[in-house]
Amino acid sequence: MPKTTQLVVSLESKPGILAKLARTLADEGVNMAALCAPETTGRGKIRLLVSDLARAKEALKAANYRFSEEQAITVVLENRPGTFAGIAEKLAQARINIRCAYVTGEGGNQFVVLSVSNADKAEEVLSR
Repeated sequence: MPKTTQLVVSLESKPGILAKLARTLADEGVNMAALCAPETTGRGKIRLLVSDLARAKEALKAANYRFSEEQAITVVLENRPGTFAGIAEKLAQARINIRCAYVTGEGGNQFVVLSVSNADKAEEVLSR
């Protein structure tokens, strides 16, 4: 359960906006390892895990994006029913709120990114 830092970018929800963000990072050689892009009332709060955090921040600043950073944890789970429920229940029992979660997986494993109220404590709880 490594802790990580994800970038959070709030953008308008309209054609081409996400493409421009992706191009900004790609042109600087930054890979997007994970992406969550939900829409709420005409805006999107984009959460990104990137291959090079420092380079990504420089690229976003140079392109005049406003962004923040937030701690998250990543977990690799077996891709079967109940594995996510198990970690969500452990965090709930430890009174750790999951503010955002996104999961991807195909085949044997799932890659889970959790934005939580206390990343240090979550890492400790899930490593038991």
